Amino acid sequence: MNRTLIDTDILSYYFKGNQIVVKNFENYLQDFDLIEISIITYYEIIGGLMAKNALMQLNVFQDFVDQNIVVPMTENSAKISAELYSTLRQQGNTVDDIDLLIAGVAIDNDLTLVTNNENHFNRIPGLRVENWSKHML
Repeated sequence: MNRTLIDTDILSYYFKGNQIVVKNFENYLQDFDLIEISIITYYEIIGGLMAKNALMQLNVFQDFVDQNIVVPMTENSAKISAELYSTLRQQGNTVDDIDLLIAGVAIDNDLTLVTNNENHFNRIPGLRVENWSKHML
């Protein structure tokens, strides 16, 4: 099993109590000590919860973050994301900037991206993708 980077949608499923996702988190944590999310996912979750004024959920999320790892975006991961953008755009196969930034962080850190958004992320060359919402580890 590879180390993973959890995408925003899978993290949302986890906090909503999706049984398959929760069980996959538990299985993953038997091999690895911590869950890793990107700073981009952190931004998306915090922004969404603040927009809804969901203070209790903000506290729950922050407790989760304090016990796990937020993987930063580095100059190298930004360069990887820019290269992906350029390649995909030249092919006429665009992907949202947020997704490209998350992919750059995953590739830069040699992490498999865990997402339910396979349609977008499977188009990104060099990115390993798993979907923890559809099958058990």
